[in-house]
Amino acid sequence: MSNDFSLDSVIRKIPDFPKPGILFYDITGILVNPEAFRYCIDSMVKMYKGAKLDAIAAVESRGFVFAAPLAEKLGLPLVLIRKKGKLPGDTYSCKYALEYGFAEIEVHKADVQKGQNVLIVDDLIATGGTLQAAQNVIEQGGATVAGFFGIVGLPFLNYAKVLGDVPVRTLLEYHGE
Repeated sequence: MSNDFSLDSVIRKIPDFPKPGILFYDITGILVNPEAFRYCIDSMVKMYKGAKLDAIAAVESRGFVFAAPLAEKLGLPLVLIRKKGKLPGDTYSCKYALEYGFAEIEVHKADVQKGQNVLIVDDLIATGGTLQAAQNVIEQGGATVAGFFGIVGLPFLNYAKVLGDVPVRTLLEYHGE
């Protein structure tokens, strides 16, 4: 993989989806392009190899796709953060606001260990609301969120204000052009 690989070239931009005025950044172009997917995983491994992490947490569902190979390559446990009602057993949960209504996510209590340093991975970071809720469920278990990672970041939506002092890293940012 060359250093001049353009991740932007495989991300589809779909205007007016899911509603008028929204420009949707579709990361599925990465998944159908083995070179692009390999670039993402290799870049993530380089970023986090040697970091003081005890687990990788993945946000349903596209976060799973990127977090799983990262966890495997770093030799770390993979913690799944799922939509409400998808996990059996005891869970920590957090309800959060969406544009129209609310959503709720959960994590198995048994999967989060007190004192762990956890990296939370998702495909795209927009307003930060989902990641803030993910941080909430991780912290309910006594773990610390060491960072947030997304393949794509949309900093013009002010996720940094929502996510506070926790480091946020991405491979590509769009600035609302």
